[in-house]
Amino acid sequence: MDTTLLENRYNTLAEGNCCLSCGGAVNYAAVSEGEICVDLGSGRGTDVLRMAGQTGRGGFVYGVDIADSMLEKARINAEKLGITNVQFLKSELSAIPIPGGIVDLVISNCTINHAQDKQEVWNEIFRMLKKGGRFVISDIYSLDEVPETCRNDSQAVAECWGGAVPKDKYLEMIRNAGFENIRILEESDPYGKGSIEVASFTVAGTTPKDCVCCGS
Repeated sequence: MDTTLLENRYNTLAEGNCCLSCGGAVNYAAVSEGEICVDLGSGRGTDVLRMAGQTGRGGFVYGVDIADSMLEKARINAEKLGITNVQFLKSELSAIPIPGGIVDLVISNCTINHAQDKQEVWNEIFRMLKKGGRFVISDIYSLDEVPETCRNDSQAVAECWGGAVPKDKYLEMIRNAGFENIRILEESDPYGKGSIEVASFTVAGTTPKDCVCCGS
């Protein structure tokens, strides 16, 4: 699937005033001083800059996006506010240039549904997090399987519905990545999006605090 439409859409929205995504994951994030945080699909950097204030100079926040205009806007906003404990990275979500096992918190708003291989994204989130690290993700799920023609339609995916998957499949991918304590924090009633019905939700979970590997 061509991701050019997705990148172009968010480049166009970079200078607008509209709300860019569903949910408010940052409102449930409970950021503590000194933490290392990541925002996937960070847009203009609003949540990154908010978390940077909460984590203080002893912490650090990464914003990850694919749209150059969004990243530029975010960097300008950080500079205007004199916020230095942030970095904005251009990256696909399946291969993020952040070392493994260093992150306390990953948040995201209506971004993972765009990914072609969502299991890879969840595996990547797990890789970045410390033992006992946590995620708070707001996204959408479809009430039924999205038709094949829509799933392969770049425009439908860019409009935040063509890439949706059913709720049970979404939660299964989180479990498959290795997360535990998975819980839904908020959930909307179903609503129409494109040619399907979806619902928005915010889901949270943690990595295991202890891991027994290779028989050790």
